[in-house]
Amino acid sequence: MNTVKAFFSPFFAVMKFIQEHFKAMLFLLLLFLIFSPEGGELKPANLAEIKLEGIIMDASLVVEQLEEAREDKHIKGVLFVINSPGGAVPPSIEIMEAVKRLGQQKPVIAYAAGTIASGSYYASIYANEIYANPGSMVGSIGVIMQGANFAELAKKVGISAQVVKAGKFKEVGTGAREWTPYEKEELEKVVNDTYSLFVGDVAKARRLDPLKHTEFADAHIFTASQAKEVGLIDKLGVAYDAKNALVELSGVKEPVWQEEDKMDSFMRRLSGESVSFLGAYFSNLTLK
Repeated sequence: MNTVKAFFSPFFAVMKFIQEHFKAMLFLLLLFLIFSPEGGELKPANLAEIKLEGIIMDASLVVEQLEEAREDKHIKGVLFVINSPGGAVPPSIEIMEAVKRLGQQKPVIAYAAGTIASGSYYASIYANEIYANPGSMVGSIGVIMQGANFAELAKKVGISAQVVKAGKFKEVGTGAREWTPYEKEELEKVVNDTYSLFVGDVAKARRLDPLKHTEFADAHIFTASQAKEVGLIDKLGVAYDAKNALVELSGVKEPVWQEEDKMDSFMRRLSGESVSFLGAYFSNLTLK
């Protein structure tokens, strides 16, 4: 018994100390949190790096980061790092508008770290400059709507669909049977109108001729050098070059990059990947 007590005595001593001095420790912690930013040697970050990765199915996390950077008086510029194949239309536009708002107040440089295509390219078009890693893939400015026809499979397993509907087009996009010609025509109207919106925004932001959309859009996939030739990006370079360009553009003399809390970063990524995974199954109109 005495041996057990002796073994745990250091633990009990620590617990006793915490209980007796808890208020004093809490007070010291609060003083540290309040006064250390101004009184210490640490300087507030003046540059931020925000990432857009994976399939775009939800914009809330990235938009939140962009808005925080816009409202932070210490942040003088943002590096928007992108490695995404695109995704759904509405969230891509949400991010694009957030980048546009940010760019009206502070310089933004978009950097294609691997793939900047479709919706992710849409999201970047209002950056002051777009840099691309020489090995990155760029473009794929197009729209697709797709769905499977499970009719044969359902027939084999003995399943048949039952539908009660009001409205001629209410069953458009069903997977229970082949789409009728008038249903395909209805979906083509949606796809074509969305494509026109996409092309129009890219042309306006990048100062391109929308009448020549077959040169820079039309779902072409470009290498970084080819994308530069058609005007989709501004410069080729690696992350080092993009960061230096932002430092110069923002005018900061001593760059201090903002570091995201590791737990926040993990939770953001986990949440974003979960939404992307689920959204990939439930959304069929995407920018590609």
